[in-house]
Parts: sequence; structure tokens; C-alpha cells
Amino acid sequence: MTKVNNAKRKLKKQLIRFSLSALSVVFLVCVCFSLKANAAVPTITVDLGSGASGDGTLGALELLFFLALLALAPSILVMMTSFTRIVIVLSFLRSALGTQQSPPNQVITGLALFLTLFIMLPTFQQINETAYQPYRAGEIGQEEAMERMVRPMKIFMLKQTQPGDLNLFLSIARSRGRGEIEENISGEMIGELDEQQEKLLSLGLEVIVPSFITSELKRAFEIGFLLFLPFLIIDMVVSSTLMSMGMVMLPPSMIALPFKLMMFVLVDGWGLLFSTLVGGFR
Repeated sequence: MTKVNNAKRKLKKQLIRFSLSALSVVFLVCVCFSLKANAAVPTITVDLGSGASGDGTLGALELLFFLALLALAPSILVMMTSFTRIVIVLSFLRSALGTQQSPPNQVITGLALFLTLFIMLPTFQQINETAYQPYRAGEIGQEEAMERMVRPMKIFMLKQTQPGDLNLFLSIARSRGRGEIEENISGEMIGELDEQQEKLLSLGLEVIVPSFITSELKRAFEIGFLLFLPFLIIDMVVSSTLMSMGMVMLPPSMIALPFKLMMFVLVDGWGLLFSTLVGGFR
């Protein structure tokens, strides 16, 4: 037993010595590599000074502005374009059909995105011609470029905004001591009031954007209600037929789904829906 214990102790000592020597070798190698790297690579310093751009380069302030714009791009897409109405209507259509996850969320988002690009293309072209290209050529400054970018978006949103929604947020602004317009807005659509265009365009985005989103939500839910009606009738007919035949245990949704799909395909539902959505934007 004593010989076995002595052998174990010797083995432990050898392992400890081997591990210590290996650690020392690794440490020396790391030190050598670090010395070589420090000798070969020069020091790099980052200067975020005034950031004045010139010769087509981006300065520090412009780079920060560009990164902030990229971070806010999803919110701008959802809140200031036609994306909200389209994606909500497509979600209502899927629920009305009762097809669970068909079409999937990726397809619905992609459809809404490309329909939004199709609808917003004239507005984006106007922004490119009046704001981005002159700013890129150095003809206008950053503040004027921002004003020219915001103006087409305001015109688009105001044309879709209902007067009641705009009056709501104007009254809220006046109650908080920020009254931009004294009188209320009247008319069916803001876009039809040409004599008030400049006065309306002087409003800030903090008033126009929530008014626009409220109007878009209202219209999306109205379209969703109209979409549900024909499919609801099919569900009621199928359910009453199964009840009259005594098939109580058979799920009506399983039987009604093929009839819904057949009716939607026969009336060219996708074409009607897309044409209605695109034509609904002024």
C-alpha cells in the first residue's frame, strides 16, 4: 500500500510540474506575440471632431444622423406610410378565411411591404428629386433638406387623414398649450381643402402622425368588417346545415373552409383586395 501511495504522490508532482511548465510556455508565447503586434501595427486613433463633410464623405454628425435614421426606419415605415392599413387588412383576411397560418406572417409582411413601395413610389420620387439630389449636390443644407423630405410625407398623410381625427389631436394640443390652428377642420378629406393646405402643412409631425395612424386604423377595421361578412354567412349556412342533418360532433369550420377558399378564388379575391387597397389611397 505504501508503494502505491508513493507512486500516486510522484505522479501528482509530475503532473503539477508539467502543468506549470506548460502555462509558463503559453505565457511567454503570448508575450512575444503581443510585443510583435505592438511593434508592427501602428496605433489608431478615432477623431470625432466637428465632422464637416466634404468631397462626398460623411462627417461625424452626418454619420450619427444616418445611423439614427436607420434605427428609426421601421417606425417610419409603420407610422408614416400605407403599411399599417395593408398589413392589418391582410391579417383580417387570414382570420376570416380561417386558414390558421396560411399565408404565413412572412408572406403577409412581404406583400404589405411591396404594396407599400408601390403606393409610396410617387412620394419617394418627389423626396428624391426635391430633397436628396439637391442635398447630395451641395445645393441645399441639411435643415432645408429635412424640410423638403418631410413636406411630401405630410401631404400624403394629410390626404388620408379624416378631419375628426385631426381635430381630436389639435384639441389635445390646444389643451396642453400648443395650439397651432384656432378653427376646426371640416370636409370629407383633408386633401380636398386646398385653401388650408399651407396652414395644415405648418403642423408638426407630432400632430399629423397620430392623426394619420388613427384614421388608418379606422379604415383597416372597416375593411376587415366588410371582409368578414361573406365568410360569416358561409359559416352560418354550413353550421345550420350540419345541425339540421344531426352532425353535431363535426366541426363546422372544417367543412366551411373549402367553400370559403372556393368562393375567394372564383371571385378573384386577391385581385379585388389589392386593387381596393391601392385605390383607397389618395
